[in-house]
Amino acid sequence: MARCHLTVRLLLMTLFICVTLEILLLNERNALQSASVCLLFALQGDIYRLAGLIAAARKKCSNAKQVKHIAALILARGGSNGIPLKNIKMLAGVPLIGWVIRPALDSAVFKSVWVSTDHDEIERVARAWGAKVHRRSPEVSKDSSSSLETIQEFSRIHPEVDVICNIQATSPCLHPTQLKEALEYITKKGCDSVFSVVRRHRFRWQEVKKDGQCTKALNLNPFHRPRRQDWAGELCENGSFYFATKELIQKGLLQGGKMKYYEMDPKYSVDIDVDIDWPIAEQRVLRYGYFGKDKPEVVRLQLCNVSGCTLTYISANEEEVVSINTREQPGIHMLKKEEVKVILIEKDTITKALADKLSETLGCPQEVEDKLKKVQELMEKEGMVLKAA
Repeated sequence: MARCHLTVRLLLMTLFICVTLEILLLNERNALQSASVCLLFALQGDIYRLAGLIAAARKKCSNAKQVKHIAALILARGGSNGIPLKNIKMLAGVPLIGWVIRPALDSAVFKSVWVSTDHDEIERVARAWGAKVHRRSPEVSKDSSSSLETIQEFSRIHPEVDVICNIQATSPCLHPTQLKEALEYITKKGCDSVFSVVRRHRFRWQEVKKDGQCTKALNLNPFHRPRRQDWAGELCENGSFYFATKELIQKGLLQGGKMKYYEMDPKYSVDIDVDIDWPIAEQRVLRYGYFGKDKPEVVRLQLCNVSGCTLTYISANEEEVVSINTREQPGIHMLKKEEVKVILIEKDTITKALADKLSETLGCPQEVEDKLKKVQELMEKEGMVLKAA
């Protein structure tokens, strides 16, 4: 009889270990608490309740995707019908693809981050920013090639990847948190695809293609036009990212199966291909872009190129005149108040007289030798280093 009890106890402990492992594999928030309950049932010999926990754990395992390899894929073809080599054009001091490579890497949810390209310079920039490179074939590098065709080629060459996140290179306000939260729909909720959307408040009307044909409203009643604050608006794809399983992609789909959308705040939904031009995009990125994990460095030295903030013109008596915007002086005073060292650096003889006057008025040292050499000397003297944005 004692041996029989021992056998039952061993069986229950074995079941306890199995349930605990399944719970931990699910990465549940209450994994330790659930495991403690399993142990209590095992010690009490309550085989029925322990079996119930086994069934519940296995059900959750079947609902959640046990993904092994999740990869980010950024498509960056060399040819562009708009801006040449747009994908590596500098935007607020960073190559355009750098704005999406950085949050992808910092999200820490991808086993690999790739840039798919057919161009040597784009490959060089991508590797410099920490991404791997997939050299796409000529067949998927044409103007007529679709994103899906390129993603399918990548999936065929990398069958080890279970889920691909296609990140749009022209969405420079992407943040790591957005990628993390969206991916949880696949890893924890069992979805097959997740894509980003943004809420728009725009009334749509039917397009008129024939003379004499009248239009009609598509998403509103003209007799009861809602106020913006009374209308939830509509969810529209913004193209920032698309998560999809390998199985869906092989079927020719980026969206399918069990689908979820991830709603982005409009201020982060920036697509410079569609919404805004480059200068405005830079302002949006400077305000809402992701600048990395590192905290901003304290500015200790400001070098001012005098000719960069002056205006040279010819007067009525044909004399060359140099002027300066008076707002520059209060700005320099503010920097000095914050203990930032300001140096005027100029070698152009035309503006040297102005530089002399500014140096005297503002109490800033002046350097007029070789600029690059002088900057390097100052960096070494002050014990500073230049960091890329």
